[in-house]
Amino acid sequence: MGYYDDQPPKPPEPQEPQGTQNRQEPQEPREIIERQERKEPQTRIVKKGSKGGYFFSGLLGVMIGALIVWLMLPSLVGMMPGSETVSDTTSNKSQQLSADITTDVTSAVDKVANSVVGITNIQGTSNFLSPSNEGQEAGAGSGVIYKKSGDKAYVITNNHVIEGASQIEVTLADGSKVEAKLLGTDIWTDLAVLEMDASKVTTVAEFGNSDSLKQGETVIAIGNPLGLNFSGSVTTGVVSGKDRAIPVDLNGDNQIDWQAEVLQTDAAINPGNSGGALVNLAGQLIGINSMKISQEAVEGIGLAIPVNSVIPVIEDLEEFGEMKRPSMGVTLVDVTNVSAFHQRDTLRLPEEVSTGVVIDKVVEGSASDVARLKQYDVIVEMDGEKIENMIDLRKHLYNEKEIGDNLTLKVYRKGELMEVTLKLKDDTAL
Repeated sequence: MGYYDDQPPKPPEPQEPQGTQNRQEPQEPREIIERQERKEPQTRIVKKGSKGGYFFSGLLGVMIGALIVWLMLPSLVGMMPGSETVSDTTSNKSQQLSADITTDVTSAVDKVANSVVGITNIQGTSNFLSPSNEGQEAGAGSGVIYKKSGDKAYVITNNHVIEGASQIEVTLADGSKVEAKLLGTDIWTDLAVLEMDASKVTTVAEFGNSDSLKQGETVIAIGNPLGLNFSGSVTTGVVSGKDRAIPVDLNGDNQIDWQAEVLQTDAAINPGNSGGALVNLAGQLIGINSMKISQEAVEGIGLAIPVNSVIPVIEDLEEFGEMKRPSMGVTLVDVTNVSAFHQRDTLRLPEEVSTGVVIDKVVEGSASDVARLKQYDVIVEMDGEKIENMIDLRKHLYNEKEIGDNLTLKVYRKGELMEVTLKLKDDTAL
């Protein structure tokens, strides 16, 4: 049979073998078919003993290899040219974190901190319903160990810290507690001296020179604000002012009895800091923290007694139990507190004189009375030193003179300058 050239011969149709017409072809599961249609990979279940077991062996090998590489990574990174090793970097950071940071402040604190102590005022209280008399803690403040002699040590603190105490306890920097004996107090300067056993004392404060302080100079306050729970607290600030005169009511009658001579600082001073140390960056004691101005509109005005005023007081308290002061026997007022009208009309001061100290009252029988000083005399010079205010007068009188010494004054009386010499007595009035 022939074929046209453009029609290829048809292939013979396949014939089913006999006996297979009723046999069904095996069908793939629907899930597998659907995955194929979506062209997603199939998950093949491999039975034990099949070749698929190699998959798990290979996976385990990859995991072990990755672990080894991860462990070696720090060393491999460190071997790269120009790179810093991770171990060196970590070491440097550790050294920085553990570095011994030392500053002028930390050095000063290290030098003096152990001389600052806690002072606990214990007072006896009695209950009329009970015959027992038990000591109760009335308050806590701070103090400074300034001297060690033989088996005794001496502590300076504020008079108001130990006032009314029947027993005084000193807490050292290491927490040790030692009973102390009160040697003397001075209400005028608000100072007190204590004596205690020195067996556990390791540090004594070194005195500085408060007269050489400069405004703006860094100072450090160390003490126990709010009690012994915050013992040894350190605050820093600057000398805000020198030769400040603060009016003080000593007997609670709302009348000014005294002008306290103080340093002003903005270092934080809180209740419990009283009697603590104010030190310079050399770690030297330059003041005894005493008080702060506490008013709603006032912030950062702390006050300390200059150490140059403290030293002569504690020497007398240690030796006599009281401050033996040379006294002129007068009460005084600064010229700057007098109105311009009375400066010219009442005191008759020359126009060029705007400072000095006015005598308000003269005590009968005193050194000033014997020298015939009078009310409204204006003191402008003592022993050749210019006197501008009561602070200058007290500094010269208490630091330079002793009982029995002669004192030469220059005073204006009704506009006339005159010179007066008096012999200082141990009077009770000033």
